Amino acid sequence: MIKIHTDNAPAAIGPYSQAMKVGNLVFTSGQIPLDPKTGAMVGENITEQAHQVCKNMQAVLEEAGASMQDVIKTTCFLATMDDFAAFNAVYAEYFTGHPARSCVAVKTLPKGALVEVEAIAEIL
Repeated sequence: MIKIHTDNAPAAIGPYSQAMKVGNLVFTSGQIPLDPKTGAMVGENITEQAHQVCKNMQAVLEEAGASMQDVIKTTCFLATMDDFAAFNAVYAEYFTGHPARSCVAVKTLPKGALVEVEAIAEIL
């Protein structure tokens, strides 16, 4: 197992890694819309926050030697399903390989985020 860390994505806000690489698989922790440099929340709406989440995810995957196109499964957490369509529009810009996905609404997310995404990628 290899711990993945990049300064181009937010540092973990708890006792966990940004991602773990096991063989040719990368398991990311959930990414929320934090600025990697300041740790501050980015965006006030789902569109702005989803873009930041995807940029953070991209940075973690790249550090592991993967790309967004290598993602085989995502799990997406929304603060409200009212944001589902707007989230999908942003998600489709980044996850162009159409990985398998689960998307659920949750009661609350860390730091009051509107969205969190985790992923599993395969490096070929």
